[in-house]
Amino acid sequence: MAIELVEEAIAAHGGIELWEGAAEVTAQVSSGGLAFATKLQGSAVRDVQARISTRGQHVILEPYPAAGQRGVLEQGGRVRIETDAGELVEERANARSAFGDVRHKLWWDRLDILYFATYAMWTYVSAPFVFAREDYRVSELDPWIEDGERRRRLAVRFPEHVHTHSREQVFHLDANGLIRRHDYTAEPIGGWAKAAHYCHDHRTFDGLVVPTRRRVYPRKRNNHRRAGPLLVWIDVPRAAVHG
Repeated sequence: MAIELVEEAIAAHGGIELWEGAAEVTAQVSSGGLAFATKLQGSAVRDVQARISTRGQHVILEPYPAAGQRGVLEQGGRVRIETDAGELVEERANARSAFGDVRHKLWWDRLDILYFATYAMWTYVSAPFVFAREDYRVSELDPWIEDGERRRRLAVRFPEHVHTHSREQVFHLDANGLIRRHDYTAEPIGGWAKAAHYCHDHRTFDGLVVPTRRRVYPRKRNNHRRAGPLLVWIDVPRAAVHG
């Protein structure tokens, strides 16, 4: 049963009581890779702290894009850059809708990468805890064998109000219930941007189990990963849970 698999995954990552008792999770994050470099944002997200709300889709990156400033994703998809004192520098009311024009096929600005990075981090940290909510649709797929390891797969349909890579995503769980791979289409990059996202080196911070190394590769039509190129790398050396 899919719900039993969800419950197993939640327990493996720290338990629902931990998640529901927290107000936010903070994570030290650095990322890069070809996908960002081709949009002229290869080093935009380096050594920043992500403050990720557990109560709604709200994320703060700081410092971003420079010292004395921070980037904010609000519920509903608005992004803004403000000073540490809260003075507005710039904002975009509906960041997702901007990705359809010609400019975005060539390069992104700092609000674009802010939107992508913040919704992505919220997705990664909130999984699998939010999957038991009524507005998420889950089902179990056939098992997947990779590198000699059998993994169960959970198909998740995200609700319309959540900003994420794509509505349909698939999570590969190991024998302990940990997420080891995450498949999706990175729609802001393009409908062709099908990803196989690997989660490595899980560590426990304040009871929360977090992959500290993430690596994203292109995914073939048969769902096998391509050997390269490395599209995105994400390192999370530290995290903490705040009540």
